[in-house]
Amino acid sequence: ELMSNLRSKLRTLWEERELVLSEGRECAARGEELEAVVREVCKPNEFERYMMFIGDLEKVVSLLLCLSSRLARVQNAMRRINGNTDAEEKQSLNERHKLLSRQREDAKDLVVSGILAKYLTEQQLQDYRRFVQVKTSLLIEQKDLEEQIKFFEEQLENLEKSIP
Repeated sequence: ELMSNLRSKLRTLWEERELVLSEGRECAARGEELEAVVREVCKPNEFERYMMFIGDLEKVVSLLLCLSSRLARVQNAMRRINGNTDAEEKQSLNERHKLLSRQREDAKDLVVSGILAKYLTEQQLQDYRRFVQVKTSLLIEQKDLEEQIKFFEEQLENLEKSIP
């Protein structure tokens, strides 16, 4: 029964993954349309920067998620500081907080909407922002589904091995 439930959950996750991949293909088509507009209105070096950003979006999203998570842990540790915490530990947490905040801001600076705002109409700029938002959401959802699938596949494999 447990194996049946795991297989059922895996089928559901695979179907969800297919939907996300399909949405990803639709998003990519919208991205190609937007790319043509940006190529037409931007200077070549600015278009290159845009293409680098779009190409690196997955890395940027992962970086921002990682930095935000680490920053949240440091902020939680800073909230737990009390009178018994030594000065060296307080200073270390403050330095880590500053470093992570700066790194997160640097990662955000990779976004090119400032450049595009000079060239695109308000509607085109909204289309760009929507495209980046959808692509980012799809990347996050796809990573989450992949992790869940891997987890349930491992559970099913371990269960199958444990039954004689």
